[in-house]
Amino acid sequence: MSVITITKENFEAEVMGSDRPVLLDFWAAWCGPCRMVSPVVDEIAGERTDIKVGKVNVDEQPDLAGEFGVMSIPTLVVMKDGKVAAQTVGAVPKEEILSML
Repeated sequence: MSVITITKENFEAEVMGSDRPVLLDFWAAWCGPCRMVSPVVDEIAGERTDIKVGKVNVDEQPDLAGEFGVMSIPTLVVMKDGKVAAQTVGAVPKEEILSML
């Protein structure tokens, strides 16, 4: 499965309306730890067909970042049935991301 760019416009359809858990990666281009986590998130998206993976650029989508209370990035959020099921902040190893799912 490929990574979806999540925006305010497609959030409802892609995340809230998803029949699968959604891993959201809140990131920014200038964020060093985000650049470390991004390839891991991409790898998970390629390996797992039972989830959706979306990335939210906090510079382009400040409203979405605000709705999730994102104060530091990278922030990873797992959404299940339209609710936050798990959340972590900072560069975390792949195993920790997988355990959130």
